[in-house]
Amino acid sequence: MKPNAVKILLVEDDLNLGFVIKDSLEHKGYKVSLHTNGQSAMQAVLSDTFDICLLDIMLPKKDGFTLATEIRNEGNDIPIIFLTAKAMEEDRIKGFKVGADDYITKPFNMEEFVLRLEAVLKRCKIISKKQEEIEFQIGKFIFNHAKLTLTTATSTQSLTTKEAGILRLLCLNKNEVLKRETALKTIWGSDDYFLGRSMDVFIAKLRKYLKEDPSIKITNVHGVGFKFEVL
Repeated sequence: MKPNAVKILLVEDDLNLGFVIKDSLEHKGYKVSLHTNGQSAMQAVLSDTFDICLLDIMLPKKDGFTLATEIRNEGNDIPIIFLTAKAMEEDRIKGFKVGADDYITKPFNMEEFVLRLEAVLKRCKIISKKQEEIEFQIGKFIFNHAKLTLTTATSTQSLTTKEAGILRLLCLNKNEVLKRETALKTIWGSDDYFLGRSMDVFIAKLRKYLKEDPSIKITNVHGVGFKFEVL
């Protein structure tokens, strides 16, 4: 998996098709989270960050149109592509009205499907944005997430994978609060209490590495998370 892989939320209740799509996309370097009903998918949207949603329409517990509407009502402008066996024109119109960026009818050719997915990502500047997220300017430092380095004009600090992962999340949420649970689930895959204590150790190490530049601050927001500021 590429360190800056595009994250896809795939919601498909046909497990066979879901696994085929998931495997095909992961083979091309994407990171795919597969859900089989609209309710669990919405919980995923609220607890994690994705770059694009692929939504079946006929879903248990919450259909694709309702799911897309709720995502948009959250103020989330993530690109949405509907995958559906319903080819009726009124369904296509409804899909676009609730905020879809594309509408792909099953069965579809996988190569064409991937090309249309990438077209939406490029149109929404997700792919170029992901490429930019490899390297960050932080005050007097250059942080390269792919190389795991934190560099100044005179020195280079090597980072562990987790240190780099946390610093990248802080950079992506600069001047905003990064929730502890978001960081834990993204880096460790769980928001377990003891993992939280481990994360605090990594945050302390990052503060130590960055203290050379007094304009950089990582502040604890009690009970919520961390705020990364570059003055």
